[in-house]
Amino acid sequence: MTTLDTAPAAVSTALLEDFSLEMTGKDVPALEEARATIPPGTRVHVTFLGNEDLPTRLAAARAVKRLGFVPVPHLSARRLASRADFERFLAGLRADGLCENVLAVGGDPASPEGPYEDSLSLIDSGLLRDHGVRHVGISGYPEGHPAIPGDVLWSVLRDKSAALAAQGLEGGVVTQFGFDVDPVLAWIERLRDEGIALPVRIGVPGPAGVRRLLGYAARFGVATSAGIARKYGLSLTNLMGTAGPDRFLHALAEGYDPARHGQVKIHFYTFGGLRATSEWVARFRTARPA
Repeated sequence: MTTLDTAPAAVSTALLEDFSLEMTGKDVPALEEARATIPPGTRVHVTFLGNEDLPTRLAAARAVKRLGFVPVPHLSARRLASRADFERFLAGLRADGLCENVLAVGGDPASPEGPYEDSLSLIDSGLLRDHGVRHVGISGYPEGHPAIPGDVLWSVLRDKSAALAAQGLEGGVVTQFGFDVDPVLAWIERLRDEGIALPVRIGVPGPAGVRRLLGYAARFGVATSAGIARKYGLSLTNLMGTAGPDRFLHALAEGYDPARHGQVKIHFYTFGGLRATSEWVARFRTARPA
């Protein structure tokens, strides 16, 4: 079982002051259930899954706003079958005042289902700005991507940062989750060295069963060596246990230097556990040194 240690002041104030959460289109009941433990105005990302349709995604974004949070709908480039599909989604968001913030991702399909190969093509289309989008999140991969070479990832990040600036759009980077702080902080330092000053939201798994966490890690190419697992609090021999990100956040607080790393916040991947994650964060933020 995970233990809730005392949270360092740096985590409970700066890093967790404006955390964000992630949900699917079908998680609206779970969001309603967790509402009391989530600070008003929290950014809640709504994923773009292949097994969910446009009405489901729009209804989820509306629910996020209705419950007092900030919706961040995801746009999956390779899942958009046509320019008309892209415009239809953006128009639906705009009609309900839900389009100010989005996250642009390439998406899971190996081949595009339509004209958009990657998230850069969504930005370059001009449709985001035309539909009232003001802030665009883009993805970052501190431990690399299983299907994309590292030099390509850095080149694309530079291109997307430049494209956002050219379009007059604000931006931010949301990273893939991981279990080891060291590569995350090293990656952010390189990001700054590359001249990319966008704010970063570090992806962190919410509390979940070890088996589930390892399953997601394998799917997304996240390192889970025995040493990393021990650092994080995962037990590779006890897959029935649970783990939370307390050790990760403590280590992050100790290594985070605003002068070197710039603006950094936390993004929680809830893996279906919105209430468990929001309650965990509430407890962690209110813990105080003895």
